Amino acid sequence: MTSSAPDAQDDLVSRLLKGEARALARAISIVEDRMPAARDLIKATYPRSGRAPVIGVTGPPGAGKSTLVDQLTSVFRRHGSKVGIIAVDPSSAFSGGAVLGDRIRMQRHSTDDGVFIRSMATRGHFGGLASATVDVADLMDASGCQVLIIETVGVGQDEVDVVSVADAVLVVLVPGLGDDIQTIKAGIMEIPDIFVLNKADRDGVDRLQADVKTMLSFVDSRDASHRPPPRIIRTVATSGDGIEALHEAILEFLKSSDPGMLSSRRRDRSRQRLLSLLRQRVLEWASGPASGGAFDRAVEELAGRITDPYTAADRLLQQFSPSKGA
Repeated sequence: MTSSAPDAQDDLVSRLLKGEARALARAISIVEDRMPAARDLIKATYPRSGRAPVIGVTGPPGAGKSTLVDQLTSVFRRHGSKVGIIAVDPSSAFSGGAVLGDRIRMQRHSTDDGVFIRSMATRGHFGGLASATVDVADLMDASGCQVLIIETVGVGQDEVDVVSVADAVLVVLVPGLGDDIQTIKAGIMEIPDIFVLNKADRDGVDRLQADVKTMLSFVDSRDASHRPPPRIIRTVATSGDGIEALHEAILEFLKSSDPGMLSSRRRDRSRQRLLSLLRQRVLEWASGPASGGAFDRAVEELAGRITDPYTAADRLLQQFSPSKGA
């Protein structure tokens, strides 16, 4: 490796930490594409992250999440906060990239230096979040974003892993999506800190709110985690109605929440992140040339009933040795 490569990396990090948008965009591309430089980027910027609150926005398709995020961003900007937005989109079947582009989603913020928007593709990752989402959030944080908003793809209760990323979770619901109670049942009822009843000018919003309150009465997992009951806020994102109230509710939640709860949530986030990286490292080693064919030999032995899967797994773990300096 030539000396110019580390110099270029240091320059990129320096410009990112100064808040340069082009440097941030380049760093995100490196991380999202899992380029060799990605690890060094995270290592260099990680100590400067962890300051900005992360707001997760999830809910069923058609709930108006993008419009809500757009309006909420405007409120944060009016209050002087620099905002980073990660919009996790479905993957294109052809390119693997995000189907919806940054400026298509939020054109009016595209020229605002105080807003950085990035669309990311899920690339087959289950749970509504791209696998690099947490790394990208850290890069935005380190670059000076004071509030981070992560909008997930909208695949229903599979999006519950947004809890492992966000400090405050918003679940957006709207009246009139068929059987309302079906869209909000099961695991998704346990994840929000705030319910947002969007398109509240529609008929059926009173019934939807009643349904939410009824379902919440059956959810008792919050008692063990010391989480306060979620607030319910009505909005009409297209007109901006209720957005200021939502902004206030978010700030109030972040300010009044038990510090131990937020710390616990961040510890859980770190734990899940580390486990994910460990799984990734082991899989990369096992399926790549670094294993020296050990994985393929184990597969053949399993197929021939020469060994059992547990013994094969134990032997592979004993041989696992990540490359030096990785």
